[in-house]
Amino acid sequence: MSKPIRVLIAKPGLDGHDVGAKLVCRALMDAGMEVVYTGLRQSPQAIAQTAMQEGADVVGLSILSGAHVHLCREVAEELKNKKIDDVLWVVGGNIPRQDHRALCDLGVSGIFPTGTPFGSLIAFIREKVKM
Repeated sequence: MSKPIRVLIAKPGLDGHDVGAKLVCRALMDAGMEVVYTGLRQSPQAIAQTAMQEGADVVGLSILSGAHVHLCREVAEELKNKKIDDVLWVVGGNIPRQDHRALCDLGVSGIFPTGTPFGSLIAFIREKVKM
């Protein structure tokens, strides 16, 4: 039996809305994944540090504030500084299509806008993370 996929879900920046992130956490746990939720208002440095400490296979950011490109740029820098280059990185929330390319250029592997069915996220993670 393989070990469960470890997923870190984080809310970077000043966004104070985390109902969606908590629902994603529950869906991932129900799918058999180990989930660590960092809570609200996490700095990019704290997210990268937690990803390293927890041995995350996946880093998922939930961003509703509109600052997704800026925050992802900072998270990308912190992941690089900590030499974390072997995690799957996904972002969800209010992410307009015109920003998808910029996020992918930063290293984001999957973008899941508000309203994406949980099954799509779960299938994506299972496909990309081979345990």
